[in-house]
Amino acid sequence: GKLAQVHAIFDGATGDANRRVFTGIIEAAGRDHLILSEPETGNRVLLPMVYFAYATFEEELEYDYPYGVPGATTYSPR
Repeated sequence: GKLAQVHAIFDGATGDANRRVFTGIIEAAGRDHLILSEPETGNRVLLPMVYFAYATFEEELEYDYPYGVPGATTYSPR
């Protein structure tokens, strides 16, 4: 449910066509995909994670590290 700017890189394309930034509300995220809802247009974007480079957020995130790694969430910030 957070507003994010998602940066994607498309292999095989040249120039500016191989990079794109999607801005939207994260509706769902899975191991292999991300669904964004663009507030300006109402369109939804289904982005396969193979194209996902990184995401930026303007607000603080609440995040628990998955996979049960002992102590992974207790490290002090670097």
